Parts: sequence; structure tokens; C-alpha cells
Amino acid sequence: MEFLKSLAPYLGTALAGPFGGLAASFLADKLGVETKTIEAVTKVFNDGAMTPDQVVLIKLAEIEFKKFTEANGITLEQLSVQNTQGARDMQIATKSWVPAALAVIITVGYLGILIGMMLGELKVTDNQALLILIGALASGFGTVLNFFLGSSRGSQSKDVILANSKPAK
Repeated sequence: MEFLKSLAPYLGTALAGPFGGLAASFLADKLGVETKTIEAVTKVFNDGAMTPDQVVLIKLAEIEFKKFTEANGITLEQLSVQNTQGARDMQIATKSWVPAALAVIITVGYLGILIGMMLGELKVTDNQALLILIGALASGFGTVLNFFLGSSRGSQSKDVILANSKPAK
């Protein structure tokens, strides 16, 4: 997947997000993949047998995908925000304890491993399982913060707007 993100960042980001199916459809059409699913398209990248012609087709798919999203008023940032907002709305409606419990488990696990590493109790040298775990927990911790505290991208946008605004008289 990293190959796709470096070659066609817009499609790579979309494929890994809530518009993965749409991005997969664009790529499948260009690459001649019959099954228009994320799994089928990802398999083409993981096989490692990309031809120069396929690389050109991926770039063309990237251009067409950008045109499609612009024509339909879709931005990847909006999709990410809508995805998080949908989860928040579901939480308001269902009042489930599961998101809070997962947030506590992820936060305690992440901070616990970091403290253990800083105190020298946990050694990451040649410990693949611990490295995978800390990576997953770090990613989950970011998601927990975004879910409960909001997106930092929105805060950055607000800061730019405030910086460019004229002071009230």
C-alpha cells in the first residue's frame, strides 16, 4: 500500500479510508482487474510484478479520481471528518460503553508500554511482537484522541483563519 501512496497519494489515501471502494473501482478499471474490490487491487500491488505501463495507468487513475472527487465536491479531509462524525453520532444515539472501554484499554496499554520502556523493564531490541504492539497502540491512541478531542487539522485551519482575520475594532 505504501507503494501506491508514494506513486498516487490521493488514491492511496482514499483506498485506505472510507472511500476505499470507490478508489478500488478506479484502479481496477485502469489495471484490468475484474473484481473491483480493495483486496483484489491490493493483491496486484503486493504481487510486486508491476509493469511500467501499469504505473502509467495508476497515474491516469489518480488524475481521473481527482477530477471525479472535485466534480462531486468531495475532499479526502471531508471523508475523514464524516467518518469520525458518524462514529460520534452513533455513540450519542446508542450510548454504548464499548468506545470508552476501548479508549481506556488503548491509552493504558500505550502509556504502560512507554513507561515500561523508559524504565528499562521492556526491551524492544529484537522483540518483533512488542514493536508491532507499540505501533498498533500508537495508531489507536491517535484515533482515540481524535474521537474524543477532535481533529488537529480542524484546529490548524482555525488557527490560519484567526491569523488572517482582521481584529475587531
